[in-house]
Amino acid sequence: MEKMKKLLLFGLAAFLVNACGSGVKVTSDQAEGVDFNKYKTFSFLGWQKDSDKLMNDFDKKRIHNSFIDEFKRRGLTFVESGGDAAVALYFVVDQETSVTGYTNYYGGGGYGRYGRYGGGWGAGAGASTTTYTESDYFVGTLVMDVFDEGTGEQIWQGIANGTIEEDPQKREKSIPKSISALMSKYPVKPLSN
Repeated sequence: MEKMKKLLLFGLAAFLVNACGSGVKVTSDQAEGVDFNKYKTFSFLGWQKDSDKLMNDFDKKRIHNSFIDEFKRRGLTFVESGGDAAVALYFVVDQETSVTGYTNYYGGGGYGRYGRYGGGWGAGAGASTTTYTESDYFVGTLVMDVFDEGTGEQIWQGIANGTIEEDPQKREKSIPKSISALMSKYPVKPLSN
């Protein structure tokens, strides 16, 4: 249980470290007919269901600042409250198990003592053994919901999920890249690179 707590503490940040890798899937959905260019300011609603309790303060700040930078690149200004768009974040960690099988073949085969042609013993039977290995790993899912502040309607959702790796040394550079990968699905593209 203590190991699980430690993994959860580093869960989001470690997940975000890996988000630009090939193992992360980013999907999105949006409301039809919404002009996303009309939103000029945004504010954070916070972390839903206290899912930020899984992170340390350093990583929460890195994530917060990365989202501010990504929205700024799209022409939106961060305000503490009452923005045109309101952003809510949610993070969850699930433990999964993978099974790997390896088969080793022994003896058998061949065409007998006379070689390929002629009589002999024929094909041999041989034997094999298969070994299975189970490995536990954690999958993190980050959900970002965007709401129209005036109507309260949800207008966009981005979801990123992938395998969590524990490497706190890479977070400062990797978190912004990971948030950028999630925001690449946002309907307004960056104004400049």
